[in-house]
Amino acid sequence: MSRLSRRSLIGKSLLAAGAATLLSARKSKGLAGRQSALGRVLGANDRIRVAVAGIHNQGSAHIKYYSQLAKSHNVEIVYLVDPDSRLFESRVKIVEDQAGYRPAKCVQDVRRALDDRDVDAVSIATPNHWHSLITIWACQAGKDVLVEKPMSHNMHEERIVVETARKYGRVVRHGIQNRDSTPYNQMIAVVRSGKLGKLKVARGLCYKPGWGEQNTRGSIGYAPYKQPPAELDFDIWLGPAPTQPYHENLVHYRWHWFWDFGNGDTGNQGINELDIVRWAIPNATLPTSVISFGGRLGYQDQGETPSTLVTIADYGETKLIFETRGLKSDPYFDLQIGVILHLDGGTIACDFEKICFYPKGSSETAPLPEVPVEMGSVEGEGEIRKFTNFLAVMRSRRITDLRGDALDAHYSCALVHLANASFRRGSKIPFHPQPEELTGDPDVKEVLDRTEQHLEQHGISLEKDGYVLGRKLVVDAMSEAVVDDPQADALLTRHYRKPFVVPDEA
Repeated sequence: MSRLSRRSLIGKSLLAAGAATLLSARKSKGLAGRQSALGRVLGANDRIRVAVAGIHNQGSAHIKYYSQLAKSHNVEIVYLVDPDSRLFESRVKIVEDQAGYRPAKCVQDVRRALDDRDVDAVSIATPNHWHSLITIWACQAGKDVLVEKPMSHNMHEERIVVETARKYGRVVRHGIQNRDSTPYNQMIAVVRSGKLGKLKVARGLCYKPGWGEQNTRGSIGYAPYKQPPAELDFDIWLGPAPTQPYHENLVHYRWHWFWDFGNGDTGNQGINELDIVRWAIPNATLPTSVISFGGRLGYQDQGETPSTLVTIADYGETKLIFETRGLKSDPYFDLQIGVILHLDGGTIACDFEKICFYPKGSSETAPLPEVPVEMGSVEGEGEIRKFTNFLAVMRSRRITDLRGDALDAHYSCALVHLANASFRRGSKIPFHPQPEELTGDPDVKEVLDRTEQHLEQHGISLEKDGYVLGRKLVVDAMSEAVVDDPQADALLTRHYRKPFVVPDEA
């Protein structure tokens, strides 16, 4: 998408924003020209009928939670959708065991579920490259959407999701769960209160090494090209991505580490924490600039995305620093997955379950300032909260009650895509001497020094090995484009394989 057309789209969206609060379903020519279904107006006692698209790994969690909520929230899974039919039997059993019924249909092509007027919502846990397209198609078909993180595979398509949700009056809930966390909401309330002064550095951590038999964050080795299993519709699995040979490092899960399908761990686990880091910065939309550095360090394999990536984004008075590490790491401020905020009055370190405050100049924790915390529409404990929130807003139609709507998802996911674009536009350099781009700011130099120490602990030679220093990208917030770097800007969209095409406008 060109910078000019993107600017035009955003201008149109601002003019239409006033009408976007009217959550009425409308008729539309969508889904390859077919007349889309009217979204059903749900009464308090009406059953919500859900299609779960993508049922491996995170999708099985969707199935579990909707099954647990079947009676209390009057919700029913009517479709299980996945190109890999080998998954159907075990996922049907989850529903049978926990909810006492069998889903009506198991299909490999999501378009069959979208064509069914009896489906009220689509819950998306496919690979990333399918997220936005299914969301757009579902909105056009008059269905509400819960879409897993990240909402998009690239920055262009997430803006189209925002405008499509507005145009068709649909609920789109981003599948992050940290905004449903009591400690994170307490942290945000303290920052907003101003009792600790200004936020100077907002830092996120994603230290998540491999674990278990799959060793999902470790080396994935090399899988040979071969014929896909007969039970897998690989053409549907590829969807918008280019046609290419099948290998077992794609299906399932390890697609995260290939650019055509995933966004690396910054866009996998990391987006959960990155969203909170951006949320903490007052009125943060897009940064003025982004630079990243790192690499696929510590092993050699078929993967393409960086396993170690540090991202620095400029938000004016606040600097955002995000660290992704795929190798085993020591904690920082007693955290490995979490958010650290450095304010005038001290440092807050927080994750989903706990929060600590270190007053300025002290290494000992102290009580946080007391401020009221407004959690809004939250019910249940842990990850199930995102499902109860989604179902509640489906009934109420109060978009402001969503704990992560499409626009918030867009601005947070954009950081992932800008970080990856910076990395992909970068060049490999030696560790020493340290580059001027990373040494002029003491906070950035500090994270560079810690990253070097971390890598040395894993036997990576700073004398022999190098890393990729990304290009600094200057961002035009109005056009949502990179300034004077067409190649980086091109990385914020993709070429779509027909008929799996994200449109240029809603």
